[in-house]
Formats: sequence, structure tokens, C-alpha cells
Amino acid sequence: MNFTIYSKGGCPYCEKIKKVMKLTKLNHVVYTLGEDFTKEEFYAEFGEGTTFPQVFVDDKKIGGCNDTVNFLKEQQIV
Repeated sequence: MNFTIYSKGGCPYCEKIKKVMKLTKLNHVVYTLGEDFTKEEFYAEFGEGTTFPQVFVDDKKIGGCNDTVNFLKEQQIV
């Protein structure tokens, strides 16, 4: 499984999910607002009002932090 995380600085949920990925040693890449994409690009892709983080596994959207933790539990990874 390969995970993609769209995050922003100062977001505690983004930090939590990045920590979970490192602790579980899952393959992941992190894209950061202001470095890898703009707010406008983010909203164009995910819609106005979408929160951070947004996580994908193998190009399938999982959702935010809680959704990702639940997914990992369902897959018996955590």
C-alpha cells in the first residue's frame, strides 16, 4: 500500500497522521500546502471547505485523520 498525504503546517491532525505513518513504516509521500500546492489548487481538487489532512491509499481517497486511523484498524495495521 502506498499512501499520499496532503497536509499543511501547524495542523495537529496532519502531524498525527504523519507520525502514524512513520511508526507503522508504511510507504507514504507528504505534500504540503505552500510548498507543493496552493490553497486554490487544493480546493479545486477537493472542494471548498475541505479540511486537512486528505489521505489517499493507492489513489483511492480515504479521508481525514480519523478516517485514516479507522482504515488502518480495519486493515489490522494498527
